[in-house]
Amino acid sequence: MDGLVLVGAGNMGGAMLAGWISGGLKRDDVTVIDPNPSNRVKSLLDSSGIRHAVAPPDNVKARILILAVKPQVMYAVLDTLAPIIDENTLVISVAAGKTLSYFEERLGPLAMVRTIPNTPAMVGRGVIGAFANGRVSEDARTKADALLSAVGQVEWVEKEADIDAVTAISGSGPAYAFYLVECMAEAGRKLGLDADLAMRLARGTVIGAGALLDKTGDDAPSLRKNVTSPGGTTAAALEHLMAEDGLQPVFDRALEAACKRSQELAG
Repeated sequence: MDGLVLVGAGNMGGAMLAGWISGGLKRDDVTVIDPNPSNRVKSLLDSSGIRHAVAPPDNVKARILILAVKPQVMYAVLDTLAPIIDENTLVISVAAGKTLSYFEERLGPLAMVRTIPNTPAMVGRGVIGAFANGRVSEDARTKADALLSAVGQVEWVEKEADIDAVTAISGSGPAYAFYLVECMAEAGRKLGLDADLAMRLARGTVIGAGALLDKTGDDAPSLRKNVTSPGGTTAAALEHLMAEDGLQPVFDRALEAACKRSQELAG
């Protein structure tokens, strides 16, 4: 993939780089720009022989430019990129809270893809919401999909505004799952279990349930019903979790708040 430039090799950029390397991307096709890469990324760069620079090199043109720097320093980084882009560059952003209009104002009217990944991308199990503007060709979208798929499942949306809802569900979603583990463990402790044991039980249960959902291909309602015997212990618990004032209205309010905050940050 000629002229691929990754700007920023932190957690997400580093995960993408690792995915590309394991997928066999040729080292001469990639340039990584990061003034202070982590030891993990340095090791990846050294072992793969991929070109690394602290600033945009004079002899590089980006056919595909991936922006993986922190949103708060994005403005300073964009000012340095003019020499390596032209009207044929495809820009892919993995920065939260930055709309395509933000990039267009600073880089010009280019083909652009806005994405919102989540933290499981760091272990190759992410969910990445993506939106392409009207300048992105089918070929460019296919290339973007291939690059993003290196760290997980890519889901395309038809409206940029949908990215806010994607952020609320999958972007922030891992935190909800982690908090579920905390809540289950705390409830187990209150039932008299040792706190460490309760946490191991909760953690293992959520990990196992996720693996079952993944491996069987069955949908969540079917798997839930398979566990739930009429009049049994699971049914007794679900009577509370699925009540009118149970978990669904809590999630409705929580995701609405996350979506609204995403809109405000993109402002």
